[in-house]
Amino acid sequence: MKIHKSIKRALGYKANEIDEKILDDWKKRKSELCKPCWELKYCPYGPLIEDFPLLPITKQEAKEHLSYLKKCLETRVLGNGKKLDIQRKKIFEEQIEFFTSEDHPDKIAKEFLEGSCKVFGHICPVFFVAEPLTETIERRKHSRSISREVMLKVIRRDGQICQKCNEPVLDGDVEFDHVIPYSKGGESTMENLKLKHRNCNRQKSDSLKEILHPNPIEHLFELRKKKSK
Repeated sequence: MKIHKSIKRALGYKANEIDEKILDDWKKRKSELCKPCWELKYCPYGPLIEDFPLLPITKQEAKEHLSYLKKCLETRVLGNGKKLDIQRKKIFEEQIEFFTSEDHPDKIAKEFLEGSCKVFGHICPVFFVAEPLTETIERRKHSRSISREVMLKVIRRDGQICQKCNEPVLDGDVEFDHVIPYSKGGESTMENLKLKHRNCNRQKSDSLKEILHPNPIEHLFELRKKKSK
C-alpha cells in the first residue's frame, strides 16, 4: 500500500522517504514496544498525549464530513440540534472552499492505525520517545523463546488446565499464549503468558480482542459513576 504524504508527515518522515523503509521501521517500533497502558493499566502520558500527532482521516471520511458541513450551512442547524452560529458558519465555509480530496489518503495501513490511542486518537508517544533503558536489573524480555523456568511457573500457576476451554492439557499438547501478542510488543514473561492446548492457541492469532475493550470511552463513564456514588 502506498503511504500518503499526510501519513508520512504525521509520523515524522520526509515526503520522499521510501514507503517500504517507513513500513519496516514502524513495524520494528511496534514489535519491540507495546502501549504502556496495556501493561500498566493506566496512561503514563496523561495530557501530554495531545502534543503528539493524529493520523489524517481517509478520503471517504473527509467527503462525509464535507457533506455534513454543507448540510449544516443549508439547514443552519448543527448535528446536535443547536443553531449554527456566525463563527462556526465562517469556519465551515472556509473548510468547504479549501477542501481537496487529494489531501487525504484512500486507506491507512493497519500497522499505523494500531499505533493510535483508541481513547484520544493521537499516536501513542511510546513509539516516538521510548528508550530501551531501565533502572532495574531485569531488562525487557522481548523474545519468542520462553525459558524453561517460566514455562514451569505458568504450568503450575494454571494447574495444567487450558485457559481457553478449561480442559486438562496433556504434556505433548502444551502451548503458551502471549496475552499481549509478541507481534504487538508482548513479553515472554509469566505475567504475559497463558497455558493452552495447541488447537486453542492457534485459534487466537495476534488478536487483541481478549484484552482490549471494544469501546474504551465506556471506562470513563463507569469510573465517573463509581465516584458519584
